[in-house]
Amino acid sequence: MENSRRIVDLYQRILAEISKVIIGKGEVERALMLALIAGGHLLIEGLPGTAKTKLARTFAETIGGRFKRIQFTPDMMPADITGFYVYSPDGASRFIEGPIFADIVLADELNRTTPRTQSALLEAMQEHQVTIEGKAYQLGRLFMVIATQVPTGAEGTYPLTDVQVDRFMLMARSEYPTKEEEKEIVTQIDRIDESNVKVITNLDEVLLLQGLAKSVHVSPDIVEYTTTLVSSLRADPDVSWGPSVRASIALYKCARVLALLDGRNFVIPDDIKALAFNAMEHRIRVKPEAEMDDITPHAIIERALNKIPVPKLTI
Repeated sequence: MENSRRIVDLYQRILAEISKVIIGKGEVERALMLALIAGGHLLIEGLPGTAKTKLARTFAETIGGRFKRIQFTPDMMPADITGFYVYSPDGASRFIEGPIFADIVLADELNRTTPRTQSALLEAMQEHQVTIEGKAYQLGRLFMVIATQVPTGAEGTYPLTDVQVDRFMLMARSEYPTKEEEKEIVTQIDRIDESNVKVITNLDEVLLLQGLAKSVHVSPDIVEYTTTLVSSLRADPDVSWGPSVRASIALYKCARVLALLDGRNFVIPDDIKALAFNAMEHRIRVKPEAEMDDITPHAIIERALNKIPVPKLTI
């Protein structure tokens, strides 16, 4: 319980700080915290003007450590992200680090650059290192990518590859605010513009909390339920590309954090159900003929959740 209180306290302090400048983004804020403590990366999708960048940057600023923002554009090259060597006439060389060398990296509008440049993130996200001219460079102890993208098909976008998307532990959507939230944003805009975000935690504390999350109990029944759910989605007749093993791992790791945020040291089936859409919707590709019938990944997951029997809780 002490572990849970530490994470809940940190979460509440981060939310309080974010609320100085962000209104009505609770689901995305939760996904950011889950991915951070679970040791993964987050993809935020939304139309322009839905506070994707501002929320991601604000969250990153509360964590401390090195923060870098990369604004992706069609003319960027992989070296603009990873770094490059500068050679002098006498043959000496010097490595110039790219913005990937940070603790929290905001990859803004990732799908506005080409797949070749997008791929520069793959090794970093999976192995926490980058290889330049045959030499591997390790990234920091804590390395998290928070990427934003506008919906696929918008002007000037390049769809993320399935391999790239699969590297994101969770995906969250940033929607337009409700009318009441928008009224609050408009009337509070002067205060929001003048607010300064404070650093709430540090890398050592985050790494400690990541370790504490591993102590949360996950019963064999929960693991069975999780893998059955993921397997059923792969076998769904409307699915051409189902969630990989990383989906099961994401559900497992994030469920432990979600349990702690709820004051428990054990995972329950509702934790898996609460995370199902964030962990798997971006990992499902629907068959073209099913898309024509307006069948979506969200609907397929919902169908599976209703079909798969929920295990009785065993601690």
